[in-house]
Amino acid sequence: MPSFSAGVVTAVLSERRGLQRVEVGGSPAYVLTDLVGPVAVGDEVVVNTTAVDLGLGTGGWHVVHWNLSRRGWSQPGPGMVLKLRYTSLQADVGAAEEAPGYEPPPGGLGGTPVVACALHSQIAPVAAILAEARPGWRIAYVMTDGASLPLALSDLVADLCGAGLLATTVSCGQAFGGDHEAVNLHSALEVAVRTGVDAVVVAAGPGGVGTRTRLGFSGLEVASVVDAAALLGGRPVVAVRYSGADRRERHRGVSDHTATSLWAAARPAIVAVPRGERPAMPALAAHHSVMEVDVPDVARLLAAHGLEVETMGRGTADDPDFFRWAAAAGVAAAQLTAGG
Repeated sequence: MPSFSAGVVTAVLSERRGLQRVEVGGSPAYVLTDLVGPVAVGDEVVVNTTAVDLGLGTGGWHVVHWNLSRRGWSQPGPGMVLKLRYTSLQADVGAAEEAPGYEPPPGGLGGTPVVACALHSQIAPVAAILAEARPGWRIAYVMTDGASLPLALSDLVADLCGAGLLATTVSCGQAFGGDHEAVNLHSALEVAVRTGVDAVVVAAGPGGVGTRTRLGFSGLEVASVVDAAALLGGRPVVAVRYSGADRRERHRGVSDHTATSLWAAARPAIVAVPRGERPAMPALAAHHSVMEVDVPDVARLLAAHGLEVETMGRGTADDPDFFRWAAAAGVAAAQLTAGG
């Protein structure tokens, strides 16, 4: 159950669209300004302390629930579709699908490559490689609701947009805060393609969940992304989760999460791997295809865009295999389109 406390805002650390980072009584907290409005130094606020109290890996920050220094606040949305439905924070974010004149793309996804990522951090090497391989391409990021719900919370997405590596964002399901809102994953893929992008990268936001059970992990949604993309006429590519440094055996080499997601996907996908490193994956059913590709220097590409990316606290120097295998999916996506 949630835990709350009250305190006074003692500092505003940073601000960007949809997000303020502040200190409340000296403790770090963030404000989702689209939900509760902005705060100022001296305001008394109520914060949700649950994540910090539990010591969660993605915790360390309280969440401002309400600003007691104001009697009310309103920011009308663009439509009738609510997200965070039936909670005290439900918000009328609207949806692209309900906008006047909206029609899905007549050809579905029309062969657009759709890269399915199990972890939020994988989107950076995928996007950087696509920009290197296909200059001028417009890349969309679709954020699912498999982990954090507010897109504004992602420093990585903010950096990728700032570097020009992502042209647009779509938040789907109960996730919110993208350039476009979509009701579900399938429709989000069509919304993204309708904006005129050349490729789509799909992943949950920060803070995925794992339970050490076969199916109880956020990344299983990779199977749903593969099936949705294939159903709608896209070309699904799986970014393999691979690590040479993770201390957990289930994530060393090809992660069990990737193997399970491939098993769970009913439709065929391209599984991208660095050339000469094709692994033994018993779960790689006959309807999936392995594509071996040459992967450029990922660390160099990320650095060239001023990006410092970590996964589980490890950067490119600590776990180069993770970034190299994720980047392979970007190479494969570019080559798929190159070959028609």
